[in-house]
Amino acid sequence: MPCASRWRRAARPSWQAGCRAAKWRCRPRPPRGCWIKEATSARRAALELLEAVRGGATFAAARDRHLAGLAERDRRLAHELAAGVLRRRAQLDRTLPLSTADPRLHDILRLGAYQLRALDRVPAYAAVSTSVALARETAGEAAGGFVNHVLRRLARDAGCGMRDAAPTHPPWLVERWRRRFGAAETARLTAWNDAKPPLVLQPARCGRDALEARLRAAGFGVREAPFDAGIVLTPGDHASRIPHPAHLPGFEEGAFIVQDPAHALVCRYAAVPRGTLVYDACAAPGGKGVTLERLGARVVAGDARRDRLARLADTVRRAGVAIPVVGADLVAAPLAPATADAVLVDAPCSATGTMARHPDARWRLSPRLIDRAAARQGELLRAAAPLVRPGGLLIYATCSLEPEENGDVVNAFLQRHREFAREPERRAVAAELLTAEGDFQSLPQRHGVDGAFAARLRRSH
Repeated sequence: MPCASRWRRAARPSWQAGCRAAKWRCRPRPPRGCWIKEATSARRAALELLEAVRGGATFAAARDRHLAGLAERDRRLAHELAAGVLRRRAQLDRTLPLSTADPRLHDILRLGAYQLRALDRVPAYAAVSTSVALARETAGEAAGGFVNHVLRRLARDAGCGMRDAAPTHPPWLVERWRRRFGAAETARLTAWNDAKPPLVLQPARCGRDALEARLRAAGFGVREAPFDAGIVLTPGDHASRIPHPAHLPGFEEGAFIVQDPAHALVCRYAAVPRGTLVYDACAAPGGKGVTLERLGARVVAGDARRDRLARLADTVRRAGVAIPVVGADLVAAPLAPATADAVLVDAPCSATGTMARHPDARWRLSPRLIDRAAARQGELLRAAAPLVRPGGLLIYATCSLEPEENGDVVNAFLQRHREFAREPERRAVAAELLTAEGDFQSLPQRHGVDGAFAARLRRSH
């Protein structure tokens, strides 16, 4: 194919391939050497993250472990690559010969294909060369040749781009949502999950106006989050990219915490009076406990997951709130029975409401796991009930969209515990966020925030 580029006479094409507008221009072959080593570091971190997820780690845990210590630019790229591959895995796999490839190379091929198909700012030669380098490191020279062949062929596809109609979620999950929400809403929900979520901040040690002024002074844009539940950070005139929260002004001194509006709204819906003693029973990473404390409650934070206690303690420390942190499950809670004014059970769940932030969650899920999660949630709610004093509140929350984990768990609990009854706080949040029973339910495709659920249950005796 003759080259139509105006640079044709000045430079030999990197490879004998058709040019692609803005992505594959004729250019001198890039010099070998240190640039590949530098460019590969972010890809290597992304590969390690994907391998950890494939081995059973959650995306969040793998991200914190494998991206720590990277330069900000490399960290951003590694995160985008790994999250993008997980979100678009089904689409990418349709274009790759994974059935014949060494299994060790699957994620390398996906990383290369994602750069070629989705990241216009990454030159094709860089996407291919760094993938080849990773393949050689991982499985030897022959593997590098195979990856080189596959990705060059993919790069020659002039129609290369993320326009594939292949689903980006498991078909059973999409069908489940279609039955509940309809085709149009389900399309909006999956599109939300496939997009990069906004960064939303909640003021902690400083007021909202002071935090906004500080962020604007650093060159960022800010806007009000939906339902006036936080500050959305946007690029500004002097800050074209959003950095990791740890690199934002005010992070170390606890000026803010990172928390989606949905989870701040759950605390608003809980509507616990000032001075109320609240036991946050599944507290890590700590955002809801901090928010409740700022709303005037006296919070004790506990969590049975020992690996998450350090992050919980760090959140509390930075936010500057007087929240005791204990490692305990509900059976061995640090409170005597019938002494808590309120108990918050923010139960582990399927996370179908936060798939934009946890791109691996869609591939971990199955109908059986939803049923298992619901059974465990019922156990937690029953274990929490004795801690609530007569006249007190039991608040149940999830980040799930699934009825089995939300209203069904509450209904089953109320059938067994007649001393509790729903007591919705309809004035605390917008009416569109309430179910027919008065429970809180946010839906990403309707409300532009994470999916979350909460129910208020009052103990009578």
